[in-house]
Amino acid sequence: MTISVGLVGAGPWAEKVHAPALAAGPHTRLAGVWARRPEAAARLGAPVFERIEALFDSCEAVVFSVPPDVQAELGVMAAKAGKALLLEKPLAADLDGARRLSDAIGEAGVASQMCLTWRYSAAVRAFLARVSAIEPFGGHAASISGAMLGGDFASPWRLERGAVLDVGPHMIDMLDAALGTVTGVRAHGNPTGWVGLLLEHETGAVSEASLCLSAPGETPPSHVDVYGRLGRESVDRNALGPDVFTTMIAEFAGTVRNGGGHPLDALHGLRLQEIIAAAEAQLG
Repeated sequence: MTISVGLVGAGPWAEKVHAPALAAGPHTRLAGVWARRPEAAARLGAPVFERIEALFDSCEAVVFSVPPDVQAELGVMAAKAGKALLLEKPLAADLDGARRLSDAIGEAGVASQMCLTWRYSAAVRAFLARVSAIEPFGGHAASISGAMLGGDFASPWRLERGAVLDVGPHMIDMLDAALGTVTGVRAHGNPTGWVGLLLEHETGAVSEASLCLSAPGETPPSHVDVYGRLGRESVDRNALGPDVFTTMIAEFAGTVRNGGGHPLDALHGLRLQEIIAAAEAQLG
């Protein structure tokens, strides 16, 4: 069964990734787009809706590609309209917004899923499957780039809040998946410069994450390294491959059909937001 999906947002990520993936099928049909700039929405090759409520009426599920504060606001509306949600990371701009959105999803009983792209990669899933065999006790993740220095993704919320809110969810999620649930975080640095996170895991493992969006010149691919009593396992962004978005959309369609149950749901996104909020509070 093909799922009819509405897209909220028409920025660079929506144009390059979301709209083509949703329109390609076979699991989804792009029913239409709503954006605050209708002229941008018109570029996505799907019906454009002037009212977001009309978009909700035309589809079974909603995919978001908007800034975190906007997602928190409009996601609540979509949940109350009874729509399943595919949500960008981070869940919201702050912890209060994340809680409101997660609560609205729970109260409405609708399905949700997060766009934590690393976790939909076959290479990453193979890496995570191997990690337990090395009896891991620690790890390190790094996401270093010049994304804030210019280009499509130097957006106002990234320039204001920096690396922890933007790439932090990916790296924290990967270390959480590899080493066990994160139970504590200590942070130092500058959110718009370099940030270091020390994470404590329920398994007793510890890990570090290095985050930066303002490094000029050529930078290495984001990577995760896990160390254990019996060896080491690593994966980097270059291994993600083209399967990521196809897998994500296919699994979202399954989540919608099944009425929920995906491990990367809004509650998972809320838990990541709690860690991010704790880190940002320490950074001041």
